[in-house]
Amino acid sequence: MRLTGSDLVCIRGGRHVFRNLSFAVGAGEALAVTGPNGAGKSSLLRLVAGLVHPTGGRLELTGGDPELSIAEQAHYLGHQDALKPALTVGENLAFWARFLGPTAPKPTLAEVGLDGLAHLPALYLSAGQRRRLSLARLIAVARPIWLLDEPTSALDAAAQTMLSELMRSHLADGGLILAATHGPLGLDGARELRLGGGR
Repeated sequence: MRLTGSDLVCIRGGRHVFRNLSFAVGAGEALAVTGPNGAGKSSLLRLVAGLVHPTGGRLELTGGDPELSIAEQAHYLGHQDALKPALTVGENLAFWARFLGPTAPKPTLAEVGLDGLAHLPALYLSAGQRRRLSLARLIAVARPIWLLDEPTSALDAAAQTMLSELMRSHLADGGLILAATHGPLGLDGARELRLGGGR
């Protein structure tokens, strides 16, 4: 599997966020998207996720399911944790598993350190716990492409180590990762795509 962007152009609010942007990331590879605020890191991930349409260029996935769009083969983890505060931790994960399907949810709460909080309403979670619950949906339903926007945000050192282990396992299984980040991902061999304003 290989995800390729060729000469991509993104315009938002009448401003060129980036132009002539090209990249490629294959199965078992991670690409860290870096650069200053406003350089287009989040916009690139949203473009791949199908939430923003490119003004120009091409985005292609080879080796994936030809019956599905790129977005349908990707998990997108944005800045918002997208949780329903009135639902319990377990109910939130079950909702996402049903919505994203078709794979049945695995016992993933233990993998993100939330197994003892399954019956607690998400309203009472700390910022770090909310982030870990969001990460749980990446492994509750198998999708080959992970699009992670500042994935270590709000995570303590132990949770960052857990995230690194989840990412390494995903790559070992042939998945690929595109991550916007200001800091290290904790992955040896991750390549870097550095964006700059207007480029």
